[in-house]
Amino acid sequence: MKPVTVYDIAREANVSVATVSRVLNNTAPVKKSTRDRVMELITKHQFQPNALARSLFKKETGMIGVILPDITNPFFPEVLAGLDQEARSKGYTFFLCDTVSTNRDSAEQYVRESQYLSILMEKQVDGIVMIGGRINLMKPDKGLVNEVVEAGKRVPLLLINGNLPGEGLTRVYVDEREGAELATQHLIDLGHREIAFVGGYKHMSNTLQRVQGFVRTMEKNGCQVRKEWIRHGGFSVDSGKTFMNELLAESERPTAIFCANDLVAIGVMKSAHKAGVSVPHDLSLVGFDDIPYASDSIPELTTVSLKCYDVGRNAAELLHQMITKTKVSKNTKVRPELIIRESTAPLRRAGQ
Repeated sequence: MKPVTVYDIAREANVSVATVSRVLNNTAPVKKSTRDRVMELITKHQFQPNALARSLFKKETGMIGVILPDITNPFFPEVLAGLDQEARSKGYTFFLCDTVSTNRDSAEQYVRESQYLSILMEKQVDGIVMIGGRINLMKPDKGLVNEVVEAGKRVPLLLINGNLPGEGLTRVYVDEREGAELATQHLIDLGHREIAFVGGYKHMSNTLQRVQGFVRTMEKNGCQVRKEWIRHGGFSVDSGKTFMNELLAESERPTAIFCANDLVAIGVMKSAHKAGVSVPHDLSLVGFDDIPYASDSIPELTTVSLKCYDVGRNAAELLHQMITKTKVSKNTKVRPELIIRESTAPLRRAGQ
């Protein structure tokens, strides 16, 4: 059977093709009786607009490419939820590209990013969003940088939370240094001065920003920063367990720990519980990100919200403006928020 076209719908409804297009895209007012007649025929023939033909005509695909490093990390779906909500309201759909490698090898991850950048441009997406990966590196290879810059010349491209300094790319970001300052000051205000920082990777800019906020706040309050209590090596629950076990093996222990993200904090909490260390009575604990698990843990986790949903919505709005040739600010900052729950408490003095 020959597929029904927009011309067939227009002829049977006795209207112009432009009128059918206005009904389909809701781009201009159409008289109710005419709209009802067109919609009745669309339903009758189960008509589906040809997306390829429409993209050739409008020079748009209605697709946004999203490149992220690990969809299993709860942080990223929260960002995507906000991005999707705003993007769908503007008529876009996603082409989601998860670059995580089977062995968590970062070099392979960057190869996948390069492949996806190429694929998305071949698919002629209307815009690209990048989260994590190479844009969070302290010193990214020049070749990795150039690939993103060149892609940004061909298609509107927006970064979330990362950056490639000096390249003038548009980005939406949360002030992670400020978030670390909020977390650290909260612990100090509770009476803690022996505070550790655990999690993240030395080669990543987001880790550096969180460590900088931690160190700056400790020094501002006259607290000693103990290098042996700053430990890196991952953002996972397992790495949190490892960090806590290492701290437990030391002769002196911190009374509070600021974790690079919530997954690390959950790992710390699990190892503390197994060792008979009570959170928050023996150890106060602060996470970072405010993923859904943070409010479901026992005790509920005090953390820093990076406003993931809001960041996603802002990113979709800005990318839409870029696609429609509207001038946008190169940098849009979102303020973090300290979420105080049950995992932090005032320092217990000896004998209390």
